[in-house]
Amino acid sequence: MATESRHLSIHIDRPVADVYAFVSDPTNLPRWAPGLGQEVVQVDGRWYVETPAGRAQVTFAPDNPFGVLDHDVVTPTGEDVHVPMRAIVDGDGTEVVFTLRRAPGMSDADLDRDEGLVTADLALLKRVVEGTDA
Repeated sequence: MATESRHLSIHIDRPVADVYAFVSDPTNLPRWAPGLGQEVVQVDGRWYVETPAGRAQVTFAPDNPFGVLDHDVVTPTGEDVHVPMRAIVDGDGTEVVFTLRRAPGMSDADLDRDEGLVTADLALLKRVVEGTDA
């Protein structure tokens, strides 16, 4: 069964290599996605984010020249969430595309809420990477 996806994007006035390097570093997650968690730790080669609900494991796609920033999040309840994400050359800058997927049983209101949260995270990512965030 196919799931509903929403492709959310933002243009960042920085070269794709800079954006990719920043986003692919798990230690930067609290700087651009603070709703996920404020503390990132590495334990035995695995990355974890301390969330309000407990520790979540985050695994990014291996380094690659294609801008693939996909990551898997294993929530504190054990749910495995795959997050497709890309950094794409856009002139002298970068387009970041985040694919938001409707989880099974997710209401329209919850999906709209998640879209708002991701949109805010992307706007923060833009400000941080461009150096305009105070």
